Amino acid sequence: MVTSLFTRWATQLQQQSQRPAYLLIADFIAEGINSGDLQSRYRLPPIREMALTLGLNYTTVTRGYAEARRRGLIDSRPGLGSFIRSKASGTSVIAVSSYEMTMNAPVEPEGPAVEEAIRNGAMNLFSSSDMLSLMRYQDFGGTAEDKAVAMHWTGHKLKVKNEAEILVCPGIHSALVALLTLINRKRGAVCVSNLVYPGIKAIASQLNVKLKTVACDDEGPLPCAFEELCKSGGISALYINPVLQNPTTLTVPLQRRHSLAEICRRYTISVIEDDAYAALTEVHIPAFAELIPELTWYITGMSKCFGPGLRIAFLKGPDKQSTQLLSGVLRALTVMSSPVTNALARQWISDGTADRMLAAIRQEAKVRQKMASVYLAGLDFRADMNGYHLWLPLPKMLNSNSSDVAAKLREQGISVVSGVAFCTDNNPPEALRLCLGGAKTRQQCEDNLKTLAEMLSDPFHFSSMAI
Repeated sequence: MVTSLFTRWATQLQQQSQRPAYLLIADFIAEGINSGDLQSRYRLPPIREMALTLGLNYTTVTRGYAEARRRGLIDSRPGLGSFIRSKASGTSVIAVSSYEMTMNAPVEPEGPAVEEAIRNGAMNLFSSSDMLSLMRYQDFGGTAEDKAVAMHWTGHKLKVKNEAEILVCPGIHSALVALLTLINRKRGAVCVSNLVYPGIKAIASQLNVKLKTVACDDEGPLPCAFEELCKSGGISALYINPVLQNPTTLTVPLQRRHSLAEICRRYTISVIEDDAYAALTEVHIPAFAELIPELTWYITGMSKCFGPGLRIAFLKGPDKQSTQLLSGVLRALTVMSSPVTNALARQWISDGTADRMLAAIRQEAKVRQKMASVYLAGLDFRADMNGYHLWLPLPKMLNSNSSDVAAKLREQGISVVSGVAFCTDNNPPEALRLCLGGAKTRQQCEDNLKTLAEMLSDPFHFSSMAI
């Protein structure tokens, strides 16, 4: 599927002429790494082959590879080729810390109380369960007990009345793969915001699903722009991350939801409602699954609120028949979700551990967001006190693009994600997404926010990168 990625680059090069092609090549490589399309140690095509694929001359591609190498994205070895650099490799003499702001992972509360509650819950499960039963094949989509707990957990934000409309899945990402596989049968495009979760881009690329960008403002996708796409035909679904959106932290307000829902109803457009961060916020705004339940696939889960190791998702379909159809797709792709993970989630939700842990995570997120508001006070960034990531447009005085700045920050051990990774309209913003959940301690978070603020406030740090 990587070949299709390079073909897409060729199309994007034709559509975007303002930025030099050699810089775009480096941007594309950075985006491919962040989206997961280009894995560590992957060998890029030889320069002449890439030039032929992209419709460029040899010199331009050579400069593009050199730029990617300068940003720390690739290694080139005479006679062997150019390879995607592993995260652990690098030429900087500065020691790289374990502080990780790249992956959007939840904050870990300080103190032993929460960890002890987690451990006790797990021990209770394994001491009281029939362990052999957890090693066997289970009913796909979760047992009756799993579904009852899923309905209870989902009920914090969305009431589910019919057990037949809900599935327990091995993570939100797996559910999205299945949904795009199902939707792709209609051969229609999926509408997305101009900035989206990179995972949906990677999935669409793998499945050859076309994404159509909807122009946005500070409240989300613009209804007029969305309706124009729907009028043109060939649109199968709208993908939306309505709460604490990744990367911008936006929560789509009720009136905008009503407007988009009405357009979906008018043109019979399905909605993929990725509500990964729903549990973090205590503010209730009706979900699309409440506004247009007959058209909405609602997905929420626990990994984005508790930790990526707890890979479990709860999905509500538009109706029983649609849910059964998706169940067949999921079964073919994943066989089943892990009974051990299901049982652990069931135990924590049932005994109250999940609620206690969630309260502690919310509190820790607030503490770290307050730190960010102090150290980044002079910068124009967007955040939500209940979330653990923030969106930071770069100061214009830096005169550097976000990929270069991200590379420079990596030299200091601060891993951030360039706006290129989230872009869907070939017009990447000069901005960074920072995750505050990577630091294991508040002190580590504070130290690195201070370093980040100092670097962004002084153009000298990036002067050699100016174009």
